Amino acid sequence: MTTPMERMADFDLSEEQRLVRRTVREFAEAEILPYVDQYEREEKYPLELIQKLPPLGLMGPMISAEYGGSFTDVLTYGVICEELARVDWVVASVVSVSNSLVAGSIGRFGTEAQKRRWLPGIAAGDVICSACLTEPGGGTDLGNLATTAKKVKGGYELTGTKVFISHAAHAGLFFVVASLDRQLKHKGVTAFLVDPRATEGITIRDFPMRTLKRDNLAEVHFENAFVPDEALLGEEKKGFPVLGSALDTGRFSVAARCVGQAQRCLDLAAPYAMEREAFGQKIGEFQMIQQKIADMACRTQQARAIVYQLGRMKDAGIPRCSMESSMAKLLASQAATQNALDGMQVFGGYSCTAEYEIGRLLLEAKSLEFGEGTSELHTKIVAETVLGLRKQ
Repeated sequence: MTTPMERMADFDLSEEQRLVRRTVREFAEAEILPYVDQYEREEKYPLELIQKLPPLGLMGPMISAEYGGSFTDVLTYGVICEELARVDWVVASVVSVSNSLVAGSIGRFGTEAQKRRWLPGIAAGDVICSACLTEPGGGTDLGNLATTAKKVKGGYELTGTKVFISHAAHAGLFFVVASLDRQLKHKGVTAFLVDPRATEGITIRDFPMRTLKRDNLAEVHFENAFVPDEALLGEEKKGFPVLGSALDTGRFSVAARCVGQAQRCLDLAAPYAMEREAFGQKIGEFQMIQQKIADMACRTQQARAIVYQLGRMKDAGIPRCSMESSMAKLLASQAATQNALDGMQVFGGYSCTAEYEIGRLLLEAKSLEFGEGTSELHTKIVAETVLGLRKQ
């Protein structure tokens, strides 16, 4: 029997997209969910769970079949990210980073040699990707990079530090942005594809976190790390458009993941409200709790609607949807955070115990308000676009 929320989520999807949703949800609940809390306690990166993705084509949904991928439409890719994130932030992040930021950039800007070298391995799950973007001095201001690239014979030397880097310790490919001329600001930004296992001068250190411990977030330091000419992605000093295109798609997948987390909070809170009793009745029968459940449902569907609209715009061939990407990322990340807060209120003190996952979801959701651009940045982008101060 279809629940009201499932009906709302699926009514405008094709039968094939509905099948993808059911397949990914059943897989995620059976093969990933039972291990998430254990991996979090053990601070263990979920390599074994990631290895379960390729047989279902979940590591390459945005990679062409020519290169071993399972290329699908953008909306279906969003549904995949949503359903994976509904059970695990980290596994969903692996798919999101690999496809939106790295493989997508290679597909749009890479040479044929780069596509053939990297894309089949990504799709097969043999190459985990990491995007080395954020720096200690500022994560949002990517036009003012401190990491430099120096042209030398046969290639470039990279020097600088990146922080909050997901998947770095397990990655076989880094997508790195650095500046060839810091005085040029964003016009000096250049993108590189770096093999961390074959490059000297790279140091990867654990980055201490209160949450997402199973992600093993890292600090990555480059000290005159030499990369060959063929590591250049696109053209010298033309990396900002590469980065902008990657983030445009990346924000879509992050927003889809936020929808999944918002849905998970509702999926946990609603049944609990009809199990827990206080003052002789189910707490779900109290109007104040009903208000929270209603708000969570409306918030989730609002975020889902704008994310799906963005996916359809991309499927229609609109090359850049910066304002819509910012809208989706802004609303969906805030929905995930507020749903976690409301969900914790429904669970009461139990939300702070290790027995229930709702408390963990709050910290995870809040981190997604920072990743791929802060809420303040996206508010600024939306406002400036509407006011005509910024072009799409």
